Amino acid sequence: MTRGTFTHAEILSQPDVWADALAVFRAHEAALGALWSQGGFEQVFLTGCGSTCYAALVGATLIQEQTGIPARAFPASDLMLFPRVHFSPQRRTLLITVSRSGTTRETVEAARLFRAHAQGMSLAVTCHSDSPLAEEADLALAVDSAREESRAQTRSFSSMTLLLQALALTFAGRDAAALLAGLPPLAARLLAEYTPLAQRLGGDLSIEQFMFLGSGALYGLACEAMLKALETTLLPAMAFHTLEYLHGPRYVVTPRTMVVLLLSEALQQEEIRAAQDARERGARLLIVSEAGGLAADRTDEIRLASGLPMEARAILTLPVLQLFIYHQAMARGRNPDRPGQ
Repeated sequence: MTRGTFTHAEILSQPDVWADALAVFRAHEAALGALWSQGGFEQVFLTGCGSTCYAALVGATLIQEQTGIPARAFPASDLMLFPRVHFSPQRRTLLITVSRSGTTRETVEAARLFRAHAQGMSLAVTCHSDSPLAEEADLALAVDSAREESRAQTRSFSSMTLLLQALALTFAGRDAAALLAGLPPLAARLLAEYTPLAQRLGGDLSIEQFMFLGSGALYGLACEAMLKALETTLLPAMAFHTLEYLHGPRYVVTPRTMVVLLLSEALQQEEIRAAQDARERGARLLIVSEAGGLAADRTDEIRLASGLPMEARAILTLPVLQLFIYHQAMARGRNPDRPGQ
């Protein structure tokens, strides 16, 4: 099999797999609403490892933002190693575990320790309905069609994160199915429209390091893009909260740095300062935003034009970035299907 074949196909399959994920959500929508309304939860914990820990970051931000209930994301290893620090029988907790395989040791063990040390219920988000993690949970959302041949996550991550977006909206009493229904065709349009940009930037071998910036729920997506760039291109890659860029990270930026800014229009007046500083330092810039209109010298942009609020469109920021990173890895002779090779 030609290197990169699986990853490329998995990136392009996301519109169809997202439709499957939304079908899984709709099949469980009533049960999820009942779980939340009857659970009396005082807090929500989300956990995963690697990519799925970053999905948990996105989910925690959105759940707390939408419901007002405290929500936190943890690496599963932290919950496994320090269960008595984090789990309490005094506070009713919803634990949301996220794992592509449903067999990740730390995540499965965290779910088991939760039952021993905490009060509440657990919900699994995975790509394997017959996995130990799914069996451990009170309720499981499994997108089996999102399984991958590649080691690096693309469609599995985005499909599970889409389910976390749906959970946040549902827990807030909003019509998640209606709000999210347009995402698959939007993703298909963006992949088709921006493939030439992804190929052009992907072939730019003058890039020597990557920096991804995002605020709020977009920070978790910036971290995931960072991990994809790091593990598939083997170049240095960093992720920061957008305004944290101005407090130290700016000093590593050079004309050979690609700075990717995931821009929130609600924060644009503040966040654009990071882009201006990076541009002054000669960096290449790629800005992902809803409205666009920010292209300039050494600055490209991806305009989502979704018409959706941030809590519904967040995952749309990722597919074209995945494609860009894929082309970077291929141009450097790497195998995105098997990172490190």
